[in-house]
Amino acid sequence: MHKRQFLKSALCLATAGLLGITATGLAAQENGSEGGQYIMGTATTGGTYYPVGVALSTLVRVKLEPTHGLSVSAISSAGSAENLRLMDDDEAQFGILQALYGAWAWNGEGPVPKAYDNVRSVSMLWQNVEHFVMRSDRVETGTIDDLAHLYGRGFSIGARNSGTEGSGRQILAGLEIDPEQMNLAYLGYGPSADSMQNGNIDGMNVPAGVPASAVTSAFANMGSDISILNVTQEQLERINGEYPVWSAFEIPAGTYPGQDEAVHTIAQPNILVVNADVPEEHVYQITKAMFENLPFLNNIHPATRDMSLEKALDGLPMPLHPGAARYFQEQGLEIPEHLLES
Repeated sequence: MHKRQFLKSALCLATAGLLGITATGLAAQENGSEGGQYIMGTATTGGTYYPVGVALSTLVRVKLEPTHGLSVSAISSAGSAENLRLMDDDEAQFGILQALYGAWAWNGEGPVPKAYDNVRSVSMLWQNVEHFVMRSDRVETGTIDDLAHLYGRGFSIGARNSGTEGSGRQILAGLEIDPEQMNLAYLGYGPSADSMQNGNIDGMNVPAGVPASAVTSAFANMGSDISILNVTQEQLERINGEYPVWSAFEIPAGTYPGQDEAVHTIAQPNILVVNADVPEEHVYQITKAMFENLPFLNNIHPATRDMSLEKALDGLPMPLHPGAARYFQEQGLEIPEHLLES
């Protein structure tokens, strides 16, 4: 055995020991027989990726571990970019990504340094809704163009190297707003809300399912002192100039404390992805369990209410894993050619 292979095997066994996974379980996972223990990368705990990941892992544990020996453990991470790294290093086998990062990863574009050709789609999950929150006394038009008024002031663009930072920079680039002229803070969602409340920053970028807990916290403590910025159709077209992954989205009035009017913002799909070498039967069973138990997921986190079989293929930037494709074909979905393995 080569030294690198030996070290990787040793690391896998050590990790398995920490997670309570036996060597027998790892062997079963590798050869596709019954049973498999997997890790799912999510994001920071103040957003939506982590609780949805926990919901999915809970579903697998309840529905599939007793019958198929399958389990998935959701872990907190920095988001899309780190999830790709974790999957590439086989420290995670599943991950939740923004569709934008999925497109970058499949093509090796944008801030993603290489093409991740071992990653496959499982399903669209829910819409990642852009919450650009700003102190109300800095707001003039009420739209995202107001972020230009934060030049020289504090703005949290998200955790460093996260999907939040990457998508935020892409949006601002489309609007010709230069974040480098702001005093950037690289904070997760919860710390961003805390920093807003403490007066350390004047704006924050929180792309998440509605309602986002960090935005709820900020509004509960600051009320009318903060606003969520609107995005016009013209601004949306500018944002979508290079990667047309966003669409219009309305946050209903009353979603957040003291939010009396609907907010017209934008959203992009969040997607579940998996490494191509995960056995087909395992991905098939997990995909099947997701869509046959949507009420179970809905009761754990409201963002999953956006999930449906009819939307499962929306915005997927890379081919489906054969296990997911098999389930969707059984359900009568017409799968576009670009989502099928060649």
